[in-house]
Amino acid sequence: MLLLSALWELLAFCAGLTVQAKLGAVGVMLLCTVAVGVRARHDVLAFGAAVVLVLLLFRAP
Repeated sequence: MLLLSALWELLAFCAGLTVQAKLGAVGVMLLCTVAVGVRARHDVLAFGAAVVLVLLLFRAP
């Protein structure tokens, strides 16, 4: 269980670094919005923020 938690946090940390490097503060805000939407069980919020985040990541140079 501890290994799974550590792996999950490492994945979240790497995702945060990648998003921040490509999109800056807007990317971090969208990543936090996805996390809040999942945690609060607001599926529309989480899905919408994830779609916008993925679209911006594909457009970023």
